Amino acid sequence: MSINSNWSNNPGVKRRFLALSLAAIGIFLLLVIRLWYLQVIHGERYVALSKRNRIRYIPIAAPRGPIYDGRGNLLVDNRPSFCVSVLRQEVENRDLLLTRLSALLGVAKKELLERWREGKHTPVYRPIPLAEDVSRDTMDKIQEDSDGLPGVFIQVRPLRAYPDGDLAAHLLGYLGEITEQEFQSADYDGYHPGDYVGRSGLEKNLESYLRGQEGERAIEVDVTGKELRILKTRDPVPGDKVFLTVRQDLEKAAAKAFGDEAGAAVALDVHTGRVLTMVSEPSFDPAHFAGGISAKEWLRLLKNPRHPLQNKAIRGMYPPGSTFKIVTALAALKAGVITPSTTVDDQGTLMVGNHEFHGWKKGGLGVVNLKKALEESDDIYFYQAGLDMGIDPLAAMARGFGLGEPLGFRLNGEKGGLIPTRQWKKERFGTGWYDGETAIAAIGQGYDLVTPLQLATMMAAVANGGTVFQPHVVEKIEDFQGNVVMRSAPEVLNKVDLPPADLLAVRRGLEAAVNDPRGTGRACRLPGIRVAGKTGTAQVVKRNQDENRTKELPYRFRDHALFVAYAPADHPQVAVAVVVEHGRHGGSVAAPIARAILAQYFGLTSQPTRPDTGD
Repeated sequence: MSINSNWSNNPGVKRRFLALSLAAIGIFLLLVIRLWYLQVIHGERYVALSKRNRIRYIPIAAPRGPIYDGRGNLLVDNRPSFCVSVLRQEVENRDLLLTRLSALLGVAKKELLERWREGKHTPVYRPIPLAEDVSRDTMDKIQEDSDGLPGVFIQVRPLRAYPDGDLAAHLLGYLGEITEQEFQSADYDGYHPGDYVGRSGLEKNLESYLRGQEGERAIEVDVTGKELRILKTRDPVPGDKVFLTVRQDLEKAAAKAFGDEAGAAVALDVHTGRVLTMVSEPSFDPAHFAGGISAKEWLRLLKNPRHPLQNKAIRGMYPPGSTFKIVTALAALKAGVITPSTTVDDQGTLMVGNHEFHGWKKGGLGVVNLKKALEESDDIYFYQAGLDMGIDPLAAMARGFGLGEPLGFRLNGEKGGLIPTRQWKKERFGTGWYDGETAIAAIGQGYDLVTPLQLATMMAAVANGGTVFQPHVVEKIEDFQGNVVMRSAPEVLNKVDLPPADLLAVRRGLEAAVNDPRGTGRACRLPGIRVAGKTGTAQVVKRNQDENRTKELPYRFRDHALFVAYAPADHPQVAVAVVVEHGRHGGSVAAPIARAILAQYFGLTSQPTRPDTGD
């Protein structure tokens, strides 16, 4: 008997074979259905999982370039910080994740959701920063709970550090997180959500040099996000090193001398235009912006009536007051309406048409020549000189010194001030020019407006014989390997034609203002160094002399105090301009600040005094 015959004639064998066949077919169908389920229904999910199980790309932030003063002292550096970031491609339940993070970070879930949404234009494989500069304790909590925080990890990112706190804050500037609008702009190509960019000062102006180039690390991870090994690393390129012309010691001396006063001070090298110090008070701590400033702190700065965020050295516009008498004297000498020996009998008032103009001293200063007029800051002398000359020659001399228009300084936001002319008034107000307006313009009041930087530039030109240099603050820039990529050179804006005899006559008056017994600027005297300078007091609101002497006058109505100087008088090296907002008198308030700066420059001990002087 054959085997096939036995199998076909055996019903039990046939049933077992049929059962096994059906089972095999069933298993095959299950496998097909499962394969369809995995590849079609959840195909994308498992592709993503496979990628997550393989490579994670983590950017490595580049440290911004450090900033040094003119002597190599570090003004701005970087410090490491911990940042909590998330990779969206690894997150399945966003709301649950953010709820857990909110509790761990002590940050409102709404804020975390907003950060998440800000990264919507970022590729899903790039991390989005959710919390900056977290503490080590917080970092430890995140790492301990990592199993319940898929896609979340800690990045180490450099943040700006300022060793001297608020020193030179307006010059250095501060950072801010890139906005969504900026991120989508072509000007910020290569930036990512969470990046910080310069918002003011040199941080903004030199952004392209300071930023550096981001690096990247490719890491193999498993499905839980656990790092297995580093596959590839591209190191970041640090930002360039910036060397300034300012001196840290002069910045400190100026800031200390201001005390609680508000205003600005600028010191320049008279032969190059190099900025040696640029101080604006009150200041602010740029470190508050490094990791994101709070809304409360931001509002506090904005609402401060002394405007701590404003760089008053380049944006503050003030009547120059009697410091402008230097320009009036040079213009009147050039026009031939006065000579060094021309005298005026100052009895305290001068009638111009139907209006009576007053000098700063009741009863006047008596008979004065040019030297005495500058020494004691006589008003009547310069009223008359301005009237005899006219406004346009005066304006031409002022503009020749760089007053009334921006100097092209490196920082954004420089104001130009105002030097009026007949044509300007006609175009601005549609009316003619009056003699009384010439009189008050001649002593730096009326429409006249200047910045402290312009005053320092003017004084430097008087000191060097008439060359107006463009002020500059960046000495050089080097890449991280030490190669010089940019170097500044002195740039001449104008050469004022100053006859030597005219210049000598004015300089003698400026020396007398500081060094002679009746000089209004004698609070700026230095031992062994002869200083030349000029005081100024600029009215904020019009009032009579008795009101001006009232000590109870509200702060906002008090006169501004100004002082300009250069030294040494015989061989000038440095020029200084100081403006103290609502400081009343230049001689007693602004001059001591200039003295402190000059004393530090020449390595002397400064103990400012504040004598009661008229201007």
